[in-house]
Amino acid sequence: MNQIHKHTLDFLSDLKEHNEREWFNKNRPRYEAAKNDFESFVQAVINEIIKFDPILKGLEVKSCTYRINRDIRFSNDKSPYKTNLGAFIVKGGKQNGDKYAGYYFHIEPGKSMLAGGAYLPPAPWLAAIREKIDDEPERLAAIINNTDFRKYFGQLEGEKLKKAPKGFPPDHKYVELLKLKSYLAAQEITDKQVTDNDYLKYSIAVFKAMKPLNDFLNEY
Repeated sequence: MNQIHKHTLDFLSDLKEHNEREWFNKNRPRYEAAKNDFESFVQAVINEIIKFDPILKGLEVKSCTYRINRDIRFSNDKSPYKTNLGAFIVKGGKQNGDKYAGYYFHIEPGKSMLAGGAYLPPAPWLAAIREKIDDEPERLAAIINNTDFRKYFGQLEGEKLKKAPKGFPPDHKYVELLKLKSYLAAQEITDKQVTDNDYLKYSIAVFKAMKPLNDFLNEY
């Protein structure tokens, strides 16, 4: 049975308390066990997503997961390790996160989430999204007001401009959607849910509800 095991969350909790190389090296077998546990589960998630989003066919977990080492070159926080395990399931793998909307899977004690959409898309993509909203506003409105979308995500999230973006009137009927700088859907997940036997099934239900938003954002 595909399942995230408690030892994975326990390792991440302990890593948060002992975020240093010496401790990590001593506990490397625990890290490897957590990494294998996470990657096995994410591959199962990918295999299920492909069934309703076949454009991801052939995608492997290794192209979607992030390294646990932090880039501390330009950060005041010199902690060497992330205290989460994350994967972005998107066409071509995580390196295409600035080109396509996808599905984000995140494990972190007390802060786990299932999320997706487009995070701070580059200017050309963002402009294309806004043009699409202007052309098909009712379609996006229907997606984010769908019963399943509202059940899992509540509403679309993302930072906003203070005013309507250049080229759009301030009284545009959908100006609040046009103001967004990211188009995100996210649901926080409890530790109990993460280790539940049915978490794979639940994750897939959430990502299915997200697919129409990703499809809309990727049609540019």
